Amino acid sequence: MAFNRNTPSSFCDGISRRSMLKIGALAIGGLSLPQLLAAESASGRKSHKSTIMVFLSGGPPHQDMVDLKTEAPVEIRGEFNPINTNVPGIEICEHLPLLAQRADRLAIIRSLVGSEGRHAAFQCNTGHMVLGQPPGGWPSFGSAISKLQGPVESGTLPFVSLTPKMKGGGWGDPGQAGFAGQAHAPFAPNYEQARLGLNGISVSSLYNRQSLRKSMDRLKQTAEFDRALDAFDAQYQAAFGILTSNQLMDALDLEKEDPRIRDRYGRGTNENAGYGDAGPINNDYFLAARRLVEAGARVVTVAYGRWDWHGRPHGTNFENARDHFPIFDQGLSALLDDLRERGMERDTTVLVWGEFGRTPRINKNGGRDHWPQVACAMLAGGGMRTGQVIGSTNKYAEFPKDRPVHFQDIFATLYHNMGLDAESITLPDVTGRPQYLVDHVYQPLPELI
Repeated sequence: MAFNRNTPSSFCDGISRRSMLKIGALAIGGLSLPQLLAAESASGRKSHKSTIMVFLSGGPPHQDMVDLKTEAPVEIRGEFNPINTNVPGIEICEHLPLLAQRADRLAIIRSLVGSEGRHAAFQCNTGHMVLGQPPGGWPSFGSAISKLQGPVESGTLPFVSLTPKMKGGGWGDPGQAGFAGQAHAPFAPNYEQARLGLNGISVSSLYNRQSLRKSMDRLKQTAEFDRALDAFDAQYQAAFGILTSNQLMDALDLEKEDPRIRDRYGRGTNENAGYGDAGPINNDYFLAARRLVEAGARVVTVAYGRWDWHGRPHGTNFENARDHFPIFDQGLSALLDDLRERGMERDTTVLVWGEFGRTPRINKNGGRDHWPQVACAMLAGGGMRTGQVIGSTNKYAEFPKDRPVHFQDIFATLYHNMGLDAESITLPDVTGRPQYLVDHVYQPLPELI
């Protein structure tokens, strides 16, 4: 059976006890309190370039979204038809009509290569493969930005992940700090059952101050309460103050948003988007990402839906696409409009992609399987030259025909849009050896810059 989204939205209680993004627990990776306070005290206000990264968990079908092959045999071309966009010569899927009307604001990559073929967010978070990592591990893009640029101003957090906890783990990776250090791990409010890092205390809700106070009281009753604990408690209270600042809380409280804006985005559900280890297809995440950028976040990541459509009994590729595509179309289009209307479009880069593409041939169950050989991506904003398609595939969408674009080319472009030269900047790994953010053979895409 295909995913049925006709389930009422369910949001957890907050201070207002009204609808809010589902906040499972306070999650900052393994962030220690001294590290958080050090990050908070970074000097001066800095330029606020930002990036919103949307990860389509499971690998979207490139040949059914942005690279339809109408001349291919039916077992390859699929059930959908292309439609014209507002850019002459560019066509995308008929089930993405709102994005078609905004194609002049999109750069569509049809020849994304370099996937390691793993079901995981790691490569989309870092640009690198899991194998052969330097000591300490590759930092995610948001962690590297946090390390290099710090908070926009005192009291803001540079890296926020809206990725929820997922059973499979790999898709639900909010982003690892790697050798950038745990002070630069993401704040991940949707990542359930996470730990603050205070002697293993689990905070059941960021907004339940009474519950937090009880947890602290229990700690004091069972621990040796000496000067060291006194000092640690003071650090804890200061760090908690940062995380419960009005800016952060207001950004996450979507009840503070105009209901008409929320309706434009399409809202959504916190129910799993399909079977097994999936995240929700929740357009509130797009809205929250915009609000977090306004509140000072430099990088916001979103894991959106389940795009791993192997076919029956979990619905065919096309049944699931008919459900996902229109919701995604509405949410992403609303985000692009919102950024433009608020004057944020030029400074905010939006990236949408998954870990790989799907097989050209439809399998016996009506699904498409994993296909690391080529995939797609969409970019918008960031002052880029949009309204174009970069790269193409052969007649069956199997392999790049021209202009292959590597994952690291995309990351070089993101760093450039953030005001950083990835070719010259390094970060030290845990041994002190400098590591480039992107391999030198990869460059920002000249078509976009």
